[in-house]
Amino acid sequence: MKRTLIVVALVAFCFALYATAQDKAETKDRLFEMRTYTAAEGKLDALHARFRDHTNKLFAKHGMQIVGFWVPAEGPKAQNTLVYILAFANKEARDKAFEAFRSDPAWIKAKADSEVNGKLVEKVESVFLKPTDYSPIK
Repeated sequence: MKRTLIVVALVAFCFALYATAQDKAETKDRLFEMRTYTAAEGKLDALHARFRDHTNKLFAKHGMQIVGFWVPAEGPKAQNTLVYILAFANKEARDKAFEAFRSDPAWIKAKADSEVNGKLVEKVESVFLKPTDYSPIK
């Protein structure tokens, strides 16, 4: 009985080590993209609606992990700015996901329908981020 418990404990320990190694391997090249959208005048609510009703579902469909969405809490940018962060396994996965997203007929329709009265976005800024060794998010 004692020997069986030792074997079970050893197997559990090995699985834990394997899982930790897998987690580290999967996050080694992980890439985050922070995107800042400047909405066209008076279009921020419509931009929120497009993300809420269409874009988020399509991001998930194409393997784009949403970290979060933010708006400035104060100041002039609070009227026209949306910031969000996506996570990807690596740059290649990011490029492949965005290519698939942009060519998805559902996205093409959602974009066209939402911009029937003019473009929603004036400017998009994108910054690629890699986590530091002390970041709680890897």
